[in-house]
Parts: sequence; C-alpha cells; structure tokens
Amino acid sequence: MKIVSACLAGVECRYDCKSQERAEIIEIVERGEAIPVCPEQLGGLPTPRTPAELIEKKIITRDGKDVTNKYNLGAEQALKIAKLSNATEALLKSKSPMCGCGKIYDGTFTGNLIEGDGVFTKLLKENGVIVKSID
Repeated sequence: MKIVSACLAGVECRYDCKSQERAEIIEIVERGEAIPVCPEQLGGLPTPRTPAELIEKKIITRDGKDVTNKYNLGAEQALKIAKLSNATEALLKSKSPMCGCGKIYDGTFTGNLIEGDGVFTKLLKENGVIVKSID
C-alpha cells in the first residue's frame, strides 16, 4: 500500500484550491493500491489558505502567521492513516513544507529551493516509509 498526496490524486486541496493531478497517481488510487491524504487539511488548515514555508524550524505563512502546530498535527494524523493501511511507500508532492522530499522552498517566498524535507516526509522517513517526490 502507498500513501499519496491528495492533490496529486486530483483533490483540490492545495493552498490555492487547485490540484496537481497526475494520471498515474489516480490510477493507483483507483486500483486500491494507494490512499490519498492531505496533511494540511488533516491538521485543520483551510482550503484555500495562505502559502507557508519553513523558516528556522517553524512553518510560517507569507503573512507571518506561525502554523507549525497545525502542520505537526496534520503530519501525525496522516502518519496514522499510513500505519493503519500498512503503507510502505509514499508518493508526495515536491517542494512543499509538508510533503517535499529532498528539496523544499527556502522560506523567502521567492521560489528558491534548499535541501530538506517537509514535515510529513520527515515523519514518514522516521517511521520506515520510503518517500518519493513527484513534481
């Protein structure tokens, strides 16, 4: 079983109320091989929402609000779903402060990337789940 970012499965749950639909992700969900999750929504964040980035170990919105606790809660709830479904792999949206794997936005809201993982990605890796980034 796999966990996938819900936005990749066509769910309009991104900060901008859009999806990043990928046909191959939808196919594995339809075959029952993957479960879509949106950790931001699971943490209680609205859709649409102000973009957020990692700044000095905190998740801060573009307008300066600290949403670290909601990100942590959402990652923990999504991890519970991964564990309940015995997921061994996750296919997550690249670059985000929640799901990014290997590279995330640098906290300047300018599109620059730095080495790093999002909150959910870190938690999955700590729990032995293989994470792959999907652009």
